[in-house]
Amino acid sequence: MNATQQAAARDVAEVLAGRRAAARSGAAAAGIDPAMHTDLVAGTLRQLGPLRAVLDQLARRGRPERLLEAVLLVGLYQLRATRAAPHAVVGFAVEATRGLGFAHAAGFVNATLRRYLRERDALEAAMPATAQARWSHPAWWVARLEAELGEARAAGVLAEGNRHPPMTVRVNVRRGDVATARAALDAAGHGHDVTGPTALRLHRPVPTRTLPGWAEGRLSVQDRGAQYAAELLDAQAGDRVLDACAAPGGKAMHLLERADIALTALDHDAERLRQVAEQGHRLGLAPHCIAADATDPGRWWDGRAFDRILLDAPCSASGIVRRHPDAKWLRRESDLAQFAQQQGALLDALWGLLKPGGTFLYATCSVFDAENAHVVQAFTARHADARRAAMPCLPAPDGRLLPTAEHDGFFYALLHRLPSAPPGD
Repeated sequence: MNATQQAAARDVAEVLAGRRAAARSGAAAAGIDPAMHTDLVAGTLRQLGPLRAVLDQLARRGRPERLLEAVLLVGLYQLRATRAAPHAVVGFAVEATRGLGFAHAAGFVNATLRRYLRERDALEAAMPATAQARWSHPAWWVARLEAELGEARAAGVLAEGNRHPPMTVRVNVRRGDVATARAALDAAGHGHDVTGPTALRLHRPVPTRTLPGWAEGRLSVQDRGAQYAAELLDAQAGDRVLDACAAPGGKAMHLLERADIALTALDHDAERLRQVAEQGHRLGLAPHCIAADATDPGRWWDGRAFDRILLDAPCSASGIVRRHPDAKWLRRESDLAQFAQQQGALLDALWGLLKPGGTFLYATCSVFDAENAHVVQAFTARHADARRAAMPCLPAPDGRLLPTAEHDGFFYALLHRLPSAPPGD
């Protein structure tokens, strides 16, 4: 546990410094327990608001140096929210402190964590009544959600943001059917519920390698909310389809599984685009991958219009913070306007690539209006040939899926391009 706590503390410290935590694909080889490492980092960041509020009460001289603070936060998370033996948590935290070069602070860490164990009830009761301590989200985030949704709905979204996310798999209907996939999951002891045409939500998360049919490409992991994209776009056999901002490829693969289409998977990040090709290889699918900037079609477009376009636009990721809890601490409120500007530029650049009469799906994994409804309203005001279409398969008439126990938070807007601009527009 010592090496795992050290690695977790380093990653938490990166986020405290305003940087994304490092990827640790080689964690097991370095003596780190990957599952425990993920839980310690994600759990600490999910609960960072109240954890810091508790630590502020314990550290009377102010918060310690960032890496040392991270050791304490990870230890407090384990004591508050896990079943780990308290004496073991404290002991390993002290060892991690020494291993990270803070031998002089080992006594301080020991005393701080033991004081928490002695005074837990009083410390928790004295928690300051700030938005950040209560909801474990930045204060601006809480205020914005309450303004947009009202306090009751905002409270539900914030609570979901601090929970463990569901694990949902998508059945590859080109290599099997849902009934067969369900039977295989049952036989392997993986309880599940049906949440969509090809969506099966597992009762408990499991390593993907243990899923029956994973190696053979019969299943993929994809949140139920994300699976609505292919259903809404509803590409038909023979369609030319563009998936802009396609990496890592879940929506592209779903589109290809549903129909025989000519799919172009576009992304500016060549490294992440390789993940699209790798997914295609496992699933028996072959997207045409292009690494390029979607806002500059002159450098990559062949001039042939698309029947359907999916734009899964870069955004704040505010709808998926329970999967990526670092996002809520790294985002600033000013980022929303920057994302909205980028989203509008992508919409404008790609709209002209769509056939008259074609279908365009705008999607984000954000819950903020600034990146969703406001962007679409501004776009349709600029383009007289754009009309929003109904989305009967989506359980949200306004297109905003708020996170629930069943799915993450998403926004969708289905747009049709008129054959020509109507007179007078």
